[in-house]
Amino acid sequence: MKTYVAKPREIERQWFVVDAAGKPIGRVATRVAEILRGKHKPIFTLNVDTGDHVIVVNAAKVVLTGNKADEPIYRHSGWPGGLKTTTRGKMLETQPERLVRRAIRGMLPHNTLGERMADKLKVYAGPDHPHAAQMPEVLELDS
Repeated sequence: MKTYVAKPREIERQWFVVDAAGKPIGRVATRVAEILRGKHKPIFTLNVDTGDHVIVVNAAKVVLTGNKADEPIYRHSGWPGGLKTTTRGKMLETQPERLVRRAIRGMLPHNTLGERMADKLKVYAGPDHPHAAQMPEVLELDS
């Protein structure tokens, strides 16, 4: 019996839209990362991008549970003394798209394959998105 390996020309991509309003950020991120990787498909292959496109709307209404609003987020400019910090709560107020994208990106592979998967992610702070022509299906989250 041979092992099946998906080929890029065999992959059929779909579009999904996820409403993140009132949902915990981790629950949204894990489900979206699973769809972007393609783990929901029977043709899933580790080294091939078999995932679908995902649109996340209402990113500004995502919920930070527990003390996550006070947790610091660090980034570095690459220059000496260039460490910058902010909190998740402050980032949710000012840049909600970047916060959701960061949470989802952290659950994808940290290589060029993960970058290609992350390119299929579209995040919007409000309820509107410009991808109606792709006819996205609504993806319900379990919680």
